[in-house]
Amino acid sequence: MENGYINPAPSPLRKIITVASIAAGIQFGWALQLSLLTPYVQTLGVPHAWAAFIWLCGPISGLLVQPIVGYNSDRCTSRFGRRRPFIVIGALSVSIAVFLIGFAKDIGHHAGDSLKKTTKPRAVAIFVVGFWILDVANNMLQGPCRALLADLSANDHKKMRTANGWFSFFMAVGNVLGYAAGSYSHLYKIFPFTKTTACDMYCANLKSCFTIDIMILLLVTVTAVTTVKEDPFTKQIQDDGSKESTPFIGEMIAAFKSLKKPMWILLLVTCLNWIAWFPFLLFDTDWMGKEIYGGEAKGDAHKIKLYGDGVRAGALGLMINSIVLGLTSLGLEPAGRLIGGVKNLWAIVNFILCACLASTVLITKMAEAWRQHHGSPLTHPPLNITGSALAVFGVLGIPLAVTYSIPFALASIYCSSTGGGQGLSLGVLNLSIVIPQMFVSVISGPLDDAFGGGNLPAFVLGSIAAAVSALLAILALPNPPKQVSLSPGMGGGH
Repeated sequence: MENGYINPAPSPLRKIITVASIAAGIQFGWALQLSLLTPYVQTLGVPHAWAAFIWLCGPISGLLVQPIVGYNSDRCTSRFGRRRPFIVIGALSVSIAVFLIGFAKDIGHHAGDSLKKTTKPRAVAIFVVGFWILDVANNMLQGPCRALLADLSANDHKKMRTANGWFSFFMAVGNVLGYAAGSYSHLYKIFPFTKTTACDMYCANLKSCFTIDIMILLLVTVTAVTTVKEDPFTKQIQDDGSKESTPFIGEMIAAFKSLKKPMWILLLVTCLNWIAWFPFLLFDTDWMGKEIYGGEAKGDAHKIKLYGDGVRAGALGLMINSIVLGLTSLGLEPAGRLIGGVKNLWAIVNFILCACLASTVLITKMAEAWRQHHGSPLTHPPLNITGSALAVFGVLGIPLAVTYSIPFALASIYCSSTGGGQGLSLGVLNLSIVIPQMFVSVISGPLDDAFGGGNLPAFVLGSIAAAVSALLAILALPNPPKQVSLSPGMGGGH
C-alpha cells in the first residue's frame, strides 16, 4: 500500500508495453529538438550567441515541473487514476507546442513579419512560446509515464526491470525515427501544405517532422490511456487529523540534509559529466552545418544550402549515435564486471567523451584546410572528413549509454539508507543534471563569441569537464556495496 494506493498484482506484459510505447512519441520529438531546432531558430534571425539562452527552458522545466508533477501525480484523486490525467494533458500540450514551433514563420508572416528582413521578431516570439511549452509538456508527460510503469509492476522487481527495458527500447525507437526523419530532405513532399511563402524547404521539412510526431504521440497515448486502467487514489489521514505525507519541499530539504559523502561525490561527478555533454547535445548539428560543411544559417543561398545539408548529415549522425547507444546498453553490466566495477566503467567512458569532444577541433581544422586549399567553398567536404565527424557521433553513443544508466542506479543505492526511495533520490540527482545545463546555456554563447564565434570553445570546455569527471570517478567515487542493474531504463529522458 502506497499513501492510500493499494498495489494490485503485476499487470500483464502487454499493458506495460503499451504504456512504454509512449516513450517513442516523447523521444521522437526530443530527437527533432536536438537535431533541427538550434539551426531553425537561427533562420528566424536569432544570433548564435542567443540561441543557447532559448534552451534554458529545458533545464528550468526539469528543475521545477517534473518534480512538482511527479509529487502531485502521487496524490491525484481523479476518477481516471493518478497518472493518466497528467499523461493526457502532457500529450495535448506537446501537440500544441510543436504546432506553434513548426508554424512560427507562417504565423509571424501573417502577423506582420517582413520576408525581406533577416530577423523575424513575431516568429521568434511564437517559437519561444512554443519551445517553452514543449519542454514543460515533455517533463509533464515523461514523469507520470515512468510512474505508471512502476504502478503496473506492483513492486515486482522482475516486472520493473522488464518495464524499464521496454521503455528504453521505445526511447531508442523514437530517437532513430526522429533522427531519420530529420536527415531526410524531401519529407515535406508527403505534406505539400507545409511549404509556403514564408516557409522554405528546410522549414517545411521541420513542419512535416513535427506533424508526424503529433500523429505518433497521440496514437500511442490514446491507445495507452484507453486500454490500461488505473484504480482511483484515496488520500489517507492519520489519526491526529494531519496528512500522512510531508510537503514536497520539505521532503527535498530532508533528503539533502541526510545525504552521505558518496551521494555528494556522485552529484559532483554527474554535474561535471553534464557540463561535458550539454554543449555537444545543444550544437552538434549546428557544428556539422557550420564548421564541417562551411555553411551559414542565413545569407547567401549556396551557404544556406550547405548548412542545411550539414544539419541533415548531423541528424544522420545522431541516428547512428542512438543505434550505438541501444547496442551498448545491452552490454553494460558484463562490461562493468570485466573492468572492476561501475565507477571504473564510468571513468573510462568519460575519457572517451573527453577524446571525442577534443577531436572536434581537429576535424574542424581539417575541413577548414580542405576548403581553403583543395576544394570550392560551395561543395561538400570529402568523405574522410564527413566520415570522421559521423564517427564521433557514433562513438559518443558508448558514453551516452553509461550516462543514461550508472548515475541513476548509483543514486538509488546511495540514498536507500535514508528511506527516501528511488523517486526522491532521482529527484535529488536531477538537480545535478539541470543546473549544469543552465550553466552551459548561459555561458556557451558568450564563450563562443569571445573566441570568434562557432561551437569549438564550448566543446573544449566540455572536453575538460569530461576529463575532470573521469578522474573524480576513479579517485573519489566509492564502489557500490552490491551489484547494481545498469539498465538505461533507470535513467531519465533529456
